[in-house]
This record gives sequence, structure tokens and C-alpha cells, in this order.
Amino acid sequence: MQMTGSDALAQEEEDTVGLPSAVFAGGCFWCTEAYFERLKGVKAVISGYSGGKEKNPTYKQVSSGLSDHAEAVQVYYNPSQITYQELLEVFFATHDPTTLNRQGPDVGKQYRSIVFYKTPEEKKQAEEYIRQLEEAGTYKNKIVTHVQPFKKFWMAEEYHQDYYRRNPQDPYVVSVAMPKVRKFEDNYRDKLKPEYVK
Repeated sequence: MQMTGSDALAQEEEDTVGLPSAVFAGGCFWCTEAYFERLKGVKAVISGYSGGKEKNPTYKQVSSGLSDHAEAVQVYYNPSQITYQELLEVFFATHDPTTLNRQGPDVGKQYRSIVFYKTPEEKKQAEEYIRQLEEAGTYKNKIVTHVQPFKKFWMAEEYHQDYYRRNPQDPYVVSVAMPKVRKFEDNYRDKLKPEYVK
């Protein structure tokens, strides 16, 4: 029997009960979701909106910059298989944290780089890791990622969930997302779920 999108999401919610989640914004959520869902220990990745005041934001509002929200992902993970630190490392390695309100062709505050922390420990880890990256000279320019308290995550419309997998012919997926995801798979082979190891 074929599961509908809402059935699949209900199943995903059931599978994530009791698991911690991390919330990141790093540009278009189609790419960000695709990276994280390939990692061993990640149980589910939900695309959505966070960081703004508006309730029940829509993609139309967020993508046109008419809200304060950023495109974000909520990553449910099993800490015995992957740590918050490893998620942070993948987050910083898979987008440019030095471009303000921009990721490649995507421009606007909805594409800003944010680590949303849920505990003082997560805040400390994120700030410490940024400091390490700066000291190591990992990037040519200064990191502009916001580290801010998590308030609320609004799930995006159903058609955005698992967008990369469900829309392989989409021009944005083909030209922008696919090369980045393939590069990620090459660089993170040891951390990938078996089905993504080529």
C-alpha cells in the first residue's frame, strides 16, 4: 500500500518520539534537508520556518521576505549514533556561514545562517565551534551565523517535505542542489546511511 504524504509524516512523528532535535537555518531548506537525512543516526528531517514572530507562516510569505522567519530544518537524531557536535560540523561544512542573508543564488534574510539552541550546552557548543573555525582560518571571511534561542518551529507545507528526493527533475534541484548533495556524499562517506553509499 502506498503511503500518502500525511501518512508518511504521521509515521515520522511516531518514529521520533523521545528523540532530541536540532534546528538549523542555512539557506534553501531543500538542500539542508537532503544533507541531514543522509546521515547515520538521523531519524527524520522536517523542513519549515523559524526565527520570526509571525504565526503559521506560508512559503509564499517566507520566500518573498515578507516575514522574519528563515527557511530551517528540524533534525531528529539518536545521540547514541550521532552527536550534536557532529550535526554542528555538518551544518557549517554544507553552507557558507560567512555570507549575510545569502546562500549562493538565494538572497534575502529568509536564507540567513542560524543555529537555534535549545539548551545552554548547545549554545556553548555552537559558540565554541564558531570560535574554533575562526581561529583555524577555515573561511576567508568572518562567520556571520546567528546563535539564538529556539522559540518555535513551523512545519512547511507538505510539498516541501523530502523535496529533493521527490523532485529530481526540478531545475533548482538539478542545477543547484544535486551537485552540492553529491559532493556532500563524497566527503562524508563514513557518516552516510548505507543506502546513500555509492
